[in-house]
Amino acid sequence: MDAQDRPELESIVLQIGEAMLTTIETVDRLSQRVDTLADQVQQQGYQVFALTDAVQTLIETQNESLKRLDRLTDVLERLVTAVDPSDSSPS
Repeated sequence: MDAQDRPELESIVLQIGEAMLTTIETVDRLSQRVDTLADQVQQQGYQVFALTDAVQTLIETQNESLKRLDRLTDVLERLVTAVDPSDSSPS
């Protein structure tokens, strides 16, 4: 190796080292961002689960309310028939 080649080789090695450090810093920042994104996705998953559970509860409550309304309608129809039997006979 010539003495002339040595400074050029040192410069190349220095540039490679700087590029490696920059790459490591970039990968580290990317890793932090991916971790943040993963946390956000996990939180959204929890929120979706809670929302799904709330909707399911709402559906069950609505179904129960509809059953009660059906029973109430039946009772009211029987009450009307009992109070005014002429209303149920054909005209």
